[in-house]
Amino acid sequence: NYFNRASAPDVEDIELADERAAVLAEAAALKKLAIDYLHPEVGVTSNDAAAFGRNYFNRASAPDTEDDEFADERAEVLAEAAALKQLVVDYLHPEVGVTSTDGAAFGRNYFNRASAPDTEDDEFADERAEVLAEAAALKQLAVDYMHPEVGVTNTDGAAFGRNYF
Repeated sequence: NYFNRASAPDVEDIELADERAAVLAEAAALKKLAIDYLHPEVGVTSNDAAAFGRNYFNRASAPDTEDDEFADERAEVLAEAAALKQLVVDYLHPEVGVTSTDGAAFGRNYFNRASAPDTEDDEFADERAEVLAEAAALKQLAVDYMHPEVGVTNTDGAAFGRNYF
């Protein structure tokens, strides 16, 4: 017989085979429990039509639920709070800007309207810029005169002078 020859692999006893099957079944059950624990989004499926569960929300000892009018009022308050939060964010962060998805939305240009104040001509603007630059230079000279302790900084390597004192 092929299975009873001297070079045939040893055959397990029936007891060892049953114990091995029980260990493998227990390992498979533990694997299923670990998967169920680590992936709650999968949900529970049941093939037993007689399986039922207890409703913990409608039992006598369940905590009282809100009435519909209180739930509606709570929803209104939360909606108002969300709207106020959005207004605060819009006010405190003007750098975000305004986005609109309505194609019919438009705005008025307050700078080019007929009643807008006249803008400054280019020659007056240039003269104003020159006067402001001269005023800034005079201010710098006054600060340098009044605060000799600040010292002079030089960035030109070819500039030199003699200290007579």
